[in-house]
Amino acid sequence: MPTSPPPHLSPRKRPRQARAAVTLDAIFEATIQVLVSDGPRRLTTTRVAERAGVSVGTMYQYFPHKQALFYALNERYLDIVADKVEATCRAQQGAEVAAMVEALVTTYWRAKTERAEVTRALYRSVAELDNEPLIEAFARRVDTATAAMFASASDAAFDDLHGVVLTLLTSIFGTVRSVFERNLPIEAADAVLRQLVLMCCAYVSTVRICTR
Repeated sequence: MPTSPPPHLSPRKRPRQARAAVTLDAIFEATIQVLVSDGPRRLTTTRVAERAGVSVGTMYQYFPHKQALFYALNERYLDIVADKVEATCRAQQGAEVAAMVEALVTTYWRAKTERAEVTRALYRSVAELDNEPLIEAFARRVDTATAAMFASASDAAFDDLHGVVLTLLTSIFGTVRSVFERNLPIEAADAVLRQLVLMCCAYVSTVRICTR
């Protein structure tokens, strides 16, 4: 996800060799573990380094402070989610629009809930970050992929494709975030998922122009 983070949140360097990439993976996973167990306020780069099995000096080669670490971790997380949405949109090319909507909602939902404790911790970690560049880059990717998918629908077209995509994705993202903020139990969250699919399908069915 090509972004330009604020200067104070930029990593000092990015991995160029396989060994460095493995080290960075260990740092990110350790960050997640400390975030989940202790929360963002108690997390320190020293504790992450200990959990990752690397020296504090190695940590500082990449991240000058924990805010830069949080930014990079969220960047990676959003990259993974965007990859999954893009893959789903490619796979649904040419399908009926109802199938597209269900696949889109389900993919985003699963991406966010497969490690729910991680998603919840990451939401807390960005509370005081300037993460606007990350959100913009993520939105561009999923907007573009979703628009291309809907444009290929076998049974529908849209007068205002951009507006439909924006409304639909905003509804999906907002609903999923609310599930986490309300800390809903699994049964209630699953019920929201079913209703969200119905709601999105009904919306798309209302605004579409039938082509057959």
